[in-house]
Amino acid sequence: MAVKKIVKDSIIMIKLLRESVMFAISQLKGNKFRTFLSLFGVSIGIFSIIAIFTAVDGLDNSVKKGLSSLGGDVVQCSRWPMASEDENGEQDIKSDQYNWFDYIKREPIKEKDFRFLKANSKTASVITEIVDFNVTAKYNRNSINSCGVVAVSEGWDRIAKIDIAEGRYFSDNELSAARNVVVLGHNIVKTLFGEENPIGKFIKLKGRRVRVIGVTAEQGDSMINVYDADNLAVVPFSYGATMINIYYRWVDISVFAKPRADVSTQDFIDETRTLLRASRRLRPGQKNDFSINKMSFLANALDSLMSMLTKIGWIIAGFSLLVGGFGIANIMFVSVKERTKIIGIQKALGAKKYVILMQFLSEAVFLAIAGGIIGIILVVLLVSLIPASGSFVMTISVVNLLSGVLISMVIGIISGVAPAYAAARLDPVIAINSK
Repeated sequence: MAVKKIVKDSIIMIKLLRESVMFAISQLKGNKFRTFLSLFGVSIGIFSIIAIFTAVDGLDNSVKKGLSSLGGDVVQCSRWPMASEDENGEQDIKSDQYNWFDYIKREPIKEKDFRFLKANSKTASVITEIVDFNVTAKYNRNSINSCGVVAVSEGWDRIAKIDIAEGRYFSDNELSAARNVVVLGHNIVKTLFGEENPIGKFIKLKGRRVRVIGVTAEQGDSMINVYDADNLAVVPFSYGATMINIYYRWVDISVFAKPRADVSTQDFIDETRTLLRASRRLRPGQKNDFSINKMSFLANALDSLMSMLTKIGWIIAGFSLLVGGFGIANIMFVSVKERTKIIGIQKALGAKKYVILMQFLSEAVFLAIAGGIIGIILVVLLVSLIPASGSFVMTISVVNLLSGVLISMVIGIISGVAPAYAAARLDPVIAINSK
C-alpha cells in the first residue's frame, strides 16, 4: 500500500509540474513584452556572474600556469622586491608606491653572498644562483637579436621545473668546468633551426660557439612567466660568467633556495635573512639592503585579486538579479490574479494547499531558469567570439554552467514564494465568485 501511495503521489506531482510548465509557457506567450522585461534582469544577472566567473577562471589558470614553473616553497634573494616593502621588510601587493630609487641604491646580490649562504645554511635543501642577460643568438643565417640567456649553477634543475624534450641536461662537470654547452627553449629552437634537429649542433651566443645538448619541452604562453623556459637559452653559470662581468656594479645575481622538508618556510626565511645580513656585514638595527621574495607571495596576491574580482562580479550581478526577481514576482502575482477562479475550482474539488503552492512555485522557477538559460547562451556566444590567445583562454566550465542554473533556480524560489503562498491561502468560495 505504501508503495502504491508513493507512486500515486509521484504521478500527481509530475502532472502538477507539467501543468505549471504549461501555465508558465502561456504566460511567456500571453504578454511577451512584460515577460521580456521581467526575464531581462535575470538574464543579465546570470550573464554577468557566469562571464566574470569564466574570465576569472581563465586568468587564474593562465597565471598559475606561469607560477608553476617554480615551487611554492622556493624563495629568491634579490636586490629587488616583488612589491613595495614596509619598514619590517614585509611586502604589500596592495601598496601603490614602489620605492624604485631606494631599491636601486642597494648593492646587488653577489657571488660572495651565494657562497656564504651555501657554506653556512643549515635549513636549505638546495641553494643555487642564476644571472640573466640578453645576447644575439645565431645559427647559419638565422638569428635572434635579443635572446634571453640564463646562466645557472648546480641545483637549478631542482628549483625550476625543467622538462627536457630532446637531448639532456648539464652534467656536474659541465656546470663546474665552464663548458660551452647550452640547453635551448622550444621557441628558440623553432626560430633558429626550424625542423632541423639541433642536438649536437653549434650556435653562436654573443659571437661564441656553444654546443646544443638539450631542448626543453614546450611550456606554452602565460600572462605571468616566472621562468619562461620556451624563450631562454640556459648555460652553466661558470661559462656565463665568462660572457659578462658578474662582478660589475650593475649586474644582479639572483639566489634561489628551497628549505628542507622538515623545516618550516618561516624558519628557513629567518635563517636566510640572518646569513645575508652577516654576509653583507649589516649592523644590528641597520635596515636590510636586500629582499627575500617568496614565490608563494605571487600566488597569494593572485588569490586576493581573484577574490576581489569575484566579489565585484557578485555586486554587479546582484542588482540585475534583484530587478529580475521582482519582475518574476510581479508576473506571478498577476498570474494569481488572472487565475483566481481556477484556483477556487481546484480547491473546491479537493486540491490541497501544498498542491497550489507547488504549482505556482514551480512556475516561478521555470521562468527564472528560462531567464538564466538565456544568460548562459549569451555567455557562450561571447566566449565563442573572443579569439583565444596563447596566454589567456576563456572556457566555460560545467561547474559555472551548473552554478548559473542553480542561481536561477534559487531566484525563482525566492521570487515565487510570496505569490504561491498567497494563491494557496485563497478561500475557494471567495475565489470562485471573484470577478
